[in-house]
Amino acid sequence: MRERTKTYSIPKEATKLSDLLSLIKLRLSALVVFSAVLAYLIAAGSALSIDVMLLLTVGGMATTAAANALNQVFEKDFDALMSRTENRPLPTGRMKISEAVFIAGMMCLIGITALAAINPASAILGMSSMVLYAFVYTPMKRFSPVSVWIGGIPGAFPVLIGCAAAQGDITWLGLALFALQYLWQLPHFWSIGYIGFDDYQKAGYKLLPTQGGEIHRGLGMHSFLSCLVMLAVCGIMAYFGLDSYVSLALVAVMTVVYAYFSWQFHQKMERSTALKLMFSSFFYLPVVLMIFWLV
Repeated sequence: MRERTKTYSIPKEATKLSDLLSLIKLRLSALVVFSAVLAYLIAAGSALSIDVMLLLTVGGMATTAAANALNQVFEKDFDALMSRTENRPLPTGRMKISEAVFIAGMMCLIGITALAAINPASAILGMSSMVLYAFVYTPMKRFSPVSVWIGGIPGAFPVLIGCAAAQGDITWLGLALFALQYLWQLPHFWSIGYIGFDDYQKAGYKLLPTQGGEIHRGLGMHSFLSCLVMLAVCGIMAYFGLDSYVSLALVAVMTVVYAYFSWQFHQKMERSTALKLMFSSFFYLPVVLMIFWLV
């Protein structure tokens, strides 16, 4: 019997530019830069520098783009198995692996050079983030749900890099914002993983803890507990005077709302509650960083 080969529905609008933007995951990269720049504004206060902000934007965007490109290189065959990713440029053959690796290399060079022009701490954190994401988190996704905890580390580096760009080193403010962003990611990723569970299963990704082939029922409780620890971080920030009491009170209210949706997900673990948690996570981080900056 003749073996069937999989065919791909290539978007009509696909161009070299759109494939490049897909390879570097433009929207994700932009969110990373947004959080890094806001963290810089929070840490710099009135001493902000436009030159440093531009270098941080370029460096953050390019370094993240490099990590995302390498991620797609390593996951090319697995992306082909999921409906969410099967039309990416590498699985469809619209872009060669050598092209993607070259783009990743150039982006890495540009990104680390830009961050190094700010200070060594920013460059070291930027390189560490890229290596952890591409070479540790990416392969780990196929072996253990622990990958989410590991992926949260490079995922929370943007605020640490932003603070380091302003303060020249890793500071308590940077670590506090890092802790908030790290903990925020857990309910965020778990809700996304729940919604796309079947698709991830096709590719053999083990992003969620399972029990008897089903998603572990404790996932919602873990999300809720993460939010409680976030509240504790707010309390620690208030105790050490890392930000104003007003801003921390507002962030605490936002965190309570986030915890509420996590609790709903725990009480009734289904698509509707996962969607509410996921959408609330989209609002949480940018709003919280804006509060820290403006209040």
